[in-house]
Amino acid sequence: MKIDVLAIGELLADLISHEHVNTLSEARNFQMFQGGSPANLCANVKWLGKRAELVACVGNDNIGKFLTSEIEKIGINTNHIAKNDEYPTSIVLVGKSMGTPDFIAYRMADAQLPAIDDHLLLNVNIIHTSAFALSKNPARINILQAIKHAVSLGSQLSVDWNFAQPIWGNDNGKSTFNFIMSLNPFLKMSMDDFQRFTKMENPNEEDAKSFLDQLNTIFICLTCGSEGVWYKYKNEWQFKPALKVNEVKDTTGAGDAFWAAFLTQYLNTNDIDISVQYAIEIAAQKVQTFGPLYTNVG
Repeated sequence: MKIDVLAIGELLADLISHEHVNTLSEARNFQMFQGGSPANLCANVKWLGKRAELVACVGNDNIGKFLTSEIEKIGINTNHIAKNDEYPTSIVLVGKSMGTPDFIAYRMADAQLPAIDDHLLLNVNIIHTSAFALSKNPARINILQAIKHAVSLGSQLSVDWNFAQPIWGNDNGKSTFNFIMSLNPFLKMSMDDFQRFTKMENPNEEDAKSFLDQLNTIFICLTCGSEGVWYKYKNEWQFKPALKVNEVKDTTGAGDAFWAAFLTQYLNTNDIDISVQYAIEIAAQKVQTFGPLYTNVG
């Protein structure tokens, strides 16, 4: 049976502050959720009605057990989630925010992702990964090898370039990014990601679009939070505004919900405009929900 979306990358625990904070120094109480961008996207794709599989690595510990249990509840196969005996499960502390949340990542087992079974790549519509997942070896080497093979077999590559320099350390990510671009992906990047990746001071959407125009991609999506979405397909940029929401409860995972909705609707309709609008609608639901969307909305 064909896999609609195969997500490869981090499955980790998000510890999100109960209260809205400007920085994590203000946070006092946290609640634990299943997190990780590819894992969130996979869960949302499943919730939205498509066949999704997750390849990830957790520690052989109780947080790892919690995460695999949460994934299993959603209905996702856990056979491809490795358990590492040497490294504990990765966690991220997140400050609940009305905008871009402050976070600290404690990278451990997620970066130890082993080689991906070639048989899993034989019948995949879309293979997806993230900049976070690609930031450390051996995960980076194994993911790049898998996506190159999957693309050669006819899969469409999807990448959320959720770049953050503290995650990458001394590596600026450019060589990995250039390799990804050589595979002609569907690319999602937020304005925050763009600023962190290029280190441009106070960039605007035109700066980002000028940079993105130089890339070899099938489709580009530049998300601008409450300011809406710019997207480029067949060399033309278009814009859609964000929906107004009653109350912003939690922005963590909004990008994952957006991109999962886009990919799901694109698989359904093969229509870019319809898919982007649907993604905007699902993202609006997410920011009005505390915690993962798929565990809170019927």
